[in-house]
Amino acid sequence: MSDGKTIAFFPEAAYGPALNSVGIAQECRELGHEPVFLTDPPMAEVFENHGFETYEVNMANPSLTADEKAKYWDDFINKHIPNFDKEPYDQLDNYITECWDAIVETAKWAQKELPDVLEEVDPDLICVDNVVLFPAIKQYGVPWVRIVSCSENEIPDSNIPPYLSGCRADDMESHHEFERRYKELIAPVHDDFNDFLREHGEDPYPRGLFLEPSPYLNLLKYPERLRWDRWNELDPDRFQYLNGCLREESETYEVPSIGNEDDPLVYLSYGSLGAGDTELMNRLIDFFGTQPYRFLVNVGEYIDEYNEDRIPDNVEIDSWFPQQSVISQADIVIHHGGNNTFNECLYYGKPAIVMPYVWDGQDNATRLDETNHGIKLHRSNWTADEFADALETCLTDEEIQANVATTAADMQENSGTKKAATLLDDLLESHA
Repeated sequence: MSDGKTIAFFPEAAYGPALNSVGIAQECRELGHEPVFLTDPPMAEVFENHGFETYEVNMANPSLTADEKAKYWDDFINKHIPNFDKEPYDQLDNYITECWDAIVETAKWAQKELPDVLEEVDPDLICVDNVVLFPAIKQYGVPWVRIVSCSENEIPDSNIPPYLSGCRADDMESHHEFERRYKELIAPVHDDFNDFLREHGEDPYPRGLFLEPSPYLNLLKYPERLRWDRWNELDPDRFQYLNGCLREESETYEVPSIGNEDDPLVYLSYGSLGAGDTELMNRLIDFFGTQPYRFLVNVGEYIDEYNEDRIPDNVEIDSWFPQQSVISQADIVIHHGGNNTFNECLYYGKPAIVMPYVWDGQDNATRLDETNHGIKLHRSNWTADEFADALETCLTDEEIQANVATTAADMQENSGTKKAATLLDDLLESHA
């Protein structure tokens, strides 16, 4: 074991990557290291609540007020809700390109402050969980680690579906068509990104690439039993699968008295973006009221927009649930394909109905469906009979139940967070 070192974690300003890094940092702390977090100011409380020191790095114009930043994202979500119904290929010229443009802007803003913040922190190791390169991290002079908390195909290979495509593994024609169109439409954003790289002393990237693998170590959160069959296998000296990476969560949840207590329990979490589509959420809640199950529904920060008198007796809504505790008690989980929920369901052996709308949720939904760990369902283009059949299948299909049980046993055999911390410790020792 290396002597106690300072490890700087810099996750994307979103709950999935943030909580993934928290889990790894908790184990690093157990090994005697000092994990700290570099963070966009609105996310600082997440890390501080887990007892970590934070250093703020503005990833947007710091002159904007918190309300102005919130309004920007509210407007962004509302603008793209119609696009959430589209297939990934048809999202390329709207949500996907605009999202990459926003991501590149965060890198530009972060680069203004990162060099000074890194000098203040003086880390021995930097771990970045993002999808875009921050030149200051690569250039600081200590080993840096890339954490992939999104789908495994964020690290590309010619034999697997392109990142964000939602393609099935065996549909090579669709792989090629998505990749061709993606590179065509992303060109203006990518050219701008390459100009940014040149400005900060980095060589330009090939078209479509926004973050290279680390030459030191790359940690993939993805469960090994769902790995794709790559043409070029990843070098285990540089790439390690964590087989899920769950943080310690002390909160427990007692299911309230709703519906018939003997009915199966279903949990719905649609992510912060999905929760913004309150029209769809109300439609789901109305449907749930017709089903012989109990439902816990995470409506996020939009809870004030729901009329309590309309909530069925077998449904409980709230703005937040201690998710691991809830999933461990649920019989089925309905979610959007976000990687934390995707992994938590598999870790606890719960079949899922995945209703994706954007980003890697599309890939996770397809992979879950084609490996028979659950069902992929369109987020809004479904009938009551189709949804009811999906719920029944998740409960009764013997192959799905066997697959999630086997994957859960595999994931629970070894701790992904402990594995990650040990790998980071080894890297520190080898570069002491």
